[in-house]
Amino acid sequence: MDLAYIPSPGFSTITIGPVTIRMYAIMILLAIIAAVWVSTIRWKKVGGDFDQILDITIVAVPCGIIGARLYHVITTPERFFGPNGNPADIVRIWQGGLGIWGGVLLGALGAWAWCHHKHYPFALILDAAAPALLIAQAIGRLGNWFNQELYGSPTTLPWGLKLNPNVPGVIGSNEMCYDGQVCPSDTLFHPTFLYEMIWNLIGAALLVWLGRKMINRFKAGCLFCCYIMWYTLGRAWIENLRIDFAHEFLGVRVNVWMSIIVFILGVVAFMLVQRYGQPTAVLSDRLFGITRAEEKARSDSEQEAARRQRERDQHTGHENRGDDGADRADGAQDADGAAPSGASVSDDAVSSDDGAADAADDAVDGAPSSSLWDAPEATEHDAQDAFDRLAAQGADDTEDASADGADDADASDDATDDTAGRAAED
Repeated sequence: MDLAYIPSPGFSTITIGPVTIRMYAIMILLAIIAAVWVSTIRWKKVGGDFDQILDITIVAVPCGIIGARLYHVITTPERFFGPNGNPADIVRIWQGGLGIWGGVLLGALGAWAWCHHKHYPFALILDAAAPALLIAQAIGRLGNWFNQELYGSPTTLPWGLKLNPNVPGVIGSNEMCYDGQVCPSDTLFHPTFLYEMIWNLIGAALLVWLGRKMINRFKAGCLFCCYIMWYTLGRAWIENLRIDFAHEFLGVRVNVWMSIIVFILGVVAFMLVQRYGQPTAVLSDRLFGITRAEEKARSDSEQEAARRQRERDQHTGHENRGDDGADRADGAQDADGAAPSGASVSDDAVSSDDGAADAADDAVDGAPSSSLWDAPEATEHDAQDAFDRLAAQGADDTEDASADGADDADASDDATDDTAGRAAED
């Protein structure tokens, strides 16, 4: 029984409602973020900015993923074609299978095309990305750990990897002892993903150190050549430990041959760049000028956009004020037109007052009738008394009127006599 070992994760996916997220994909995403972050820091030191790195990333990352997948498909065609293959699995990259060589090749071509279009020094972006790529590859190897894949041959070392067969959907459970031998359930394996992760992190630190110490001796692009040589040197011996299926040539795994070839190409490229390349300082000055020109262009564009926005706001304001003036004019016309209506309202008020007076007179005139006929206790005798009182009141009114008429006649006679007397005196 082994007392020390590296356990495999107890899960390989995360489920959030109806969505299933694979840890392999999360590790790839984290690797891209780390690479962008490190590259941005290094790119700014030689005169660039984040927007430039972001644009390059948007182009290079899809190209790199496509290239990595194509390399895997080309080197293991039986998994996707033939009687036991499924072409639909080509797009299922979450199941594993990304070849680093294809990723670096197409990713670099995509970055070169964009840099050529924007006139960025391509050698500077290669040097800035060199340590970042190693860090990204180290993080990506954790995805192999969650998938329980790409481990090495059985070992008794205390850091051996122990698989977890209770995790559904992992890849490694189908690759255990792929050479046809049956391994016991408690077998430990070389954690080749861990070996490569450590190798890459050491290489990233080494490249950063070399970049600081040799910046005046190395031409631009040499650091990327060092990245190629370091990675392939480690990949050659790590690949020999793996037991997952791979095609062989002359008894050696194809990826080992590829590592040797690429290492040699890296050495040749280093010598050519060192002899014919340009110094980093010269390209850095050029990049500073390009960055300042882009910043000025962005500033001018923003100012122009702000000026146009102000003009649109002013134009809109004039239109709104014109609409307000028209509304006020319409309101004044409505007020003038409403004056006759005001007169009508006054007439209606007068008519209403007249109606109220008439109603009051009717109420006074109708009061005796109402009190006479509507009273529930009225009798014939009471009615007769009421008629008698009204007749007596009418007689009194007639006598008063006659007396008033006599008085008026006397006054008229007096006035006539006075007039005649004044005439005689004259």
